[in-house]
Amino acid sequence: MIDFEYHAPTSLDQVFGLLEQYGDDCRIMAGGTALVIQMKQRLSQPSHVIGLRNVENLNSIESTPEGVRIGGLCTQRQIENSILIGEDLPLLTDTFRKVATPRIRNMATIGGGLVNGDPNQDPPPALIALGASAFMTSSSGDRVVPLEDFFIDYYETDVQPGEVMTSVLVPRAPVGSGSVYLKFLPRTADDYGTVSVASVVSKKQDGTCKDVRIVLGSAGVTPIRAKDAEDALRGKPLTDENIRAAAALVKDVVDPLEDFRGSAEYKTDMSEVFARRAVEQAIAAIPVGS
Repeated sequence: MIDFEYHAPTSLDQVFGLLEQYGDDCRIMAGGTALVIQMKQRLSQPSHVIGLRNVENLNSIESTPEGVRIGGLCTQRQIENSILIGEDLPLLTDTFRKVATPRIRNMATIGGGLVNGDPNQDPPPALIALGASAFMTSSSGDRVVPLEDFFIDYYETDVQPGEVMTSVLVPRAPVGSGSVYLKFLPRTADDYGTVSVASVVSKKQDGTCKDVRIVLGSAGVTPIRAKDAEDALRGKPLTDENIRAAAALVKDVVDPLEDFRGSAEYKTDMSEVFARRAVEQAIAAIPVGS
């Protein structure tokens, strides 16, 4: 690993000052689980690292009228174990429980993971399916970015110079909806998924689909929302035939990278299979009487 100078600011104003002072020659460190590996592999070689651990008010989880606001420095383990999130956003509890190992989840943060932009990580599909937004803060104030628009390309995100992801706002799922996060793991339980899918489904009294969200991970250079598949189900009876037809449309929007977890063709086929299973299991999770 190259030599670097570590900075431990205690306020956002100090962070912004350091970002302005060192510019492209610095990197922000939240949990460090991604950055340290990148530095060891010399994929990132900053001369200055700005640690956020001592900055106050970045690790709270709060209920608001708009949803649950999660501080950017909250660890994945903190989110997994949060009673508030378990009650209001059970999809997130299940999703974060499936990330790597407890050792990683005790260090990795929600903000650090999202800013890193790895398309294989678990939280983005679930967060996008719930309609989450990121609060990007700079010395000029806050900028709110829907997470659906946050991921631009492979490891590239919509973080502007001088910005820090200070929180993520996650709306509560619609009353009477069902949700699920599925992760296809042919290797080990702590690995990235070959394909992952998050789905949120709500239905009308007559049994037709009121709304549906289908978001895939590990299926391209960014998380992918399968809007055509959603449109094919919305307003239609939630029959096996309609679900299969909608899931088949997923293959037209995914563009997975071939790696040791599977070929591009195999991942494309699994995207359809797991999109169908995710919708089916989300429907099964809808409370009786809804």
